This record gives sequence, structure tokens and C-alpha cells, in this order.
Amino acid sequence: MSKPDQSIPVLAIDGPSGTGKGTIAGRVAGHLGWHMLDSGALYRAFAHVAVENDISPDDASGLQGLIRTIDIAFIQTDAGLKISADGTDVTDCVRSEAGGKRASIFAKIPLVRKGLLERQRRMRVAPGLVADGRDMGTVVFPDAFLKIFLDASASIRAQRRYNQLQEKGVSGTLRALEKEIAERDAQDRNRSASPLIPASDAIVLDTSEKGIVEVFQEVVSLIEDRK
Repeated sequence: MSKPDQSIPVLAIDGPSGTGKGTIAGRVAGHLGWHMLDSGALYRAFAHVAVENDISPDDASGLQGLIRTIDIAFIQTDAGLKISADGTDVTDCVRSEAGGKRASIFAKIPLVRKGLLERQRRMRVAPGLVADGRDMGTVVFPDAFLKIFLDASASIRAQRRYNQLQEKGVSGTLRALEKEIAERDAQDRNRSASPLIPASDAIVLDTSEKGIVEVFQEVVSLIEDRK
């Protein structure tokens, strides 16, 4: 298989969940007419299929087999990004809190990260790619023309997630969500494989007190400046 064309531009948007990076990445990709990679959804889908097939995090053989055979696809729809794993729509499963916890566990396994790395890099196709994740600028696309790291306080991110759950009619408590987010942050930032940290040349934007429109405009301005 041919290697991705390094001349194709990549915008890397990293940060923890609840900072708005998925929404921003989608809007920017639409604005530019570029492709989009949601690496968090990729890991969530992989973890979901692993659990469904009783493949544990310490089952190296099972993980290697799944990496070789799993078929994960992203489909852009009017309702948002749909995620398919081996032909089954797993969007709701992987977007749940449980899906995030599973992904965090499998994402810290070097074998899994290495196996999914090339899959992500192969998504670098013309006219360009907006890559949303946690190590896009540090590991996957270190040559990205612009690297942005979105952040926000755990309490703000918990409130945003709580509001989303309420809108969907899903029960949950704000205190429990904040605790889960803080624990996941600690796990992601302290893992040995691709820890959640800004790239040395990333521009950090705190979205705690900013709306989506304001952040989108800031990102577009940064892109224009960099061009």
C-alpha cells in the first residue's frame, strides 16, 4: 500500500473530551471542504468490538487479530458523524460514557496504538484532513501545518456532558460525571503510550468560557494566519 502524501495539509486538533473539539473539527472540515478523522471514535469502536468479542486488554493475540480484521467506517450524515464497525452502526454505543471508559483502557495499550496508527495516517488524502484526537499533533501527524489543543476545566466539561445526557433523556449526576472525567484525564495524561499533552508547537485554547461559534472563528483565523 502506498504511503500517504506528506504534502497534503493536516490540521491537528487535540484535547480532552468535553472541550468541543469534535464539533469544532467537524465545522472546520466542512468550512474547508476537507476530510475528517475522529480518532476518539476509532478507538471507541475498536474497544466496543473487542469487548463484544470477549477480547481482554491483556490478550495480545486477540488484539492483533482484531486489528487485522476490524472494519471501521465513518459516515457523514445530516445528523452528524455515524460510526460503523464491521457493518453495524455502533454510534450510540461508542458515544456513551461506558464507551469512553472502554476506549481509555484500550488506548493505553502500545500494541493497539501502533496497530491503529497507520490506519489513521492513511486517512491523509486530498484536499486535506482535519484530525481530531488526543495525540494527532504529537504522534500521528507531527508535521501538521497547524496544531491546536483545546482545553477546559473538568467542572465545565462535566456540565456540558450532563446537559447532553439530559437532552437525550439519559440519567446521570453531575458529581459522578465530574469524577469520571477527572479520573479519565489522569489516566490519559499519565499513560506511557501517547499521553494526552499539547505538542510543543501547539496553540492552546481554553474553551471554558467560550461558545462554539467563538472558538470556531478563532480556529479559522489561526488557519488563515498560518496560510
